[in-house]
Amino acid sequence: MSKTALVLVIVGALNWLLVGLFQFDLVASLFGGQASLVSRIIYTIVGLAGLYAISFLFNDRRTTI
Repeated sequence: MSKTALVLVIVGALNWLLVGLFQFDLVASLFGGQASLVSRIIYTIVGLAGLYAISFLFNDRRTTI
């Protein structure tokens, strides 16, 4: 689940990069505008993944060889 959340956060970050640089919202253009139901669902899922990814900051993982 962590990798899925990370992928969704990356997708969201890339979408914001496009918005910031080119004023182009890829999610909205693919799914019928910002107000469409599908776009809003995708924005919500990406946002929830971002909230879940906050836990990565506090996760104490130690790798062993």
